[in-house]
Amino acid sequence: MDAPVVGESLESIVARAEDLTRDVRLDAVRAWKGEHPGKKAIGYLPVYVPREIIHAAGMLPVGIMGGGDQVEIVKGDAYFQSYLCHLPRSTIELGLDGSLDVLDGMIFPSTCDVIRNLSGMWQMLFPEKYVRYFDVPQDFDDRVGGEFYERELRSLIDDLAGLGGGEKVTDEALRRSIALFNENRAHVRAIYAARVKTPWLVPTSEVYLLLRAGNVLPVEEHNSLLGQYLEAARASARRPMDLARVALRGTFCEQPPIDLVRTLERAGCCIVDDDWVLAARWPKDDVAVDGDPVKSLVSAFLHRSPECPSVYLAEGKKGEALVASVKACGAEGVIFAAPSFCDPALLDQPMTQAAAKAAGIPTSAFLYSENTGQFQSIREQAGTFADSIKLS
Repeated sequence: MDAPVVGESLESIVARAEDLTRDVRLDAVRAWKGEHPGKKAIGYLPVYVPREIIHAAGMLPVGIMGGGDQVEIVKGDAYFQSYLCHLPRSTIELGLDGSLDVLDGMIFPSTCDVIRNLSGMWQMLFPEKYVRYFDVPQDFDDRVGGEFYERELRSLIDDLAGLGGGEKVTDEALRRSIALFNENRAHVRAIYAARVKTPWLVPTSEVYLLLRAGNVLPVEEHNSLLGQYLEAARASARRPMDLARVALRGTFCEQPPIDLVRTLERAGCCIVDDDWVLAARWPKDDVAVDGDPVKSLVSAFLHRSPECPSVYLAEGKKGEALVASVKACGAEGVIFAAPSFCDPALLDQPMTQAAAKAAGIPTSAFLYSENTGQFQSIREQAGTFADSIKLS
């Protein structure tokens, strides 16, 4: 796919982002590999992997978020029970139908037992590919979780160096990659800040597409796309709308279909905060570029990770970050939208929802699946919630 050009229109930027989001056969990745003979592409599942390390190894990090509503699952249902989330089944389907054959490896982050099992299935189904189950600490003491996580990162660096032909991943290369992803996160933070201040200029459905486009683009190109989008959005003639400002929580690995996001907007919800595509915002601020870059990545994970179901919080702490975020962004209510059968998200929700209610924040909740949003019933529910906020 062609890179964006200076002065590209807002409409064409958003259209390109949507094309990339719907690119389940990874044509953009195939094009990148065609332009970089001998280079490798490494897929990863949400929510988090250290993309900086993949980039520093000269490889393309590729976020895999399932098949959405574009893939009919046939073979994938033979590998997982029907009462599990949709994401692993659609990922298996994409692997078996050849959509992911452009990838030279897959990294499965430690999120839940289903993803752990998916990593084992991937090893059996694709023995010629690099596969790694990537564990992260749940003890955030530097001397315990920190030492464990540093070993994991250095092991991953060694793995990727071997996969790349034995060329060492240098500290200098890793610092350059960290700087590029710091720039990427800064662009994302700027877009999120603009959405809080002027949400009619930066609608959530576009923000969502822009974040997901980064799954398949080189970070350098994604940085350019994000910068051009914000410039074009600020220059647009869009007018303010009197909608209910809401925060959205509950998304974990399995992302909602874009039409579900648009359904919420059409229902009168102006989403000013969310927890979509967390890999694009992990950690919450810059990683240090001086000193030992591996230790910098460790420190960022331990001390500046976003609050989500894959990060341990002490009893009574769940929901504090949500309440603070709602106040900071001026949200008038919270919609809890969790994927069906997602144990981590659904185990978190009662605690975060209780914290919101204790703070006097109106809430509503529904479930969705990546291949269907039950859009009409969700629109009616969200519309009623938005109306109740505006009338209160």
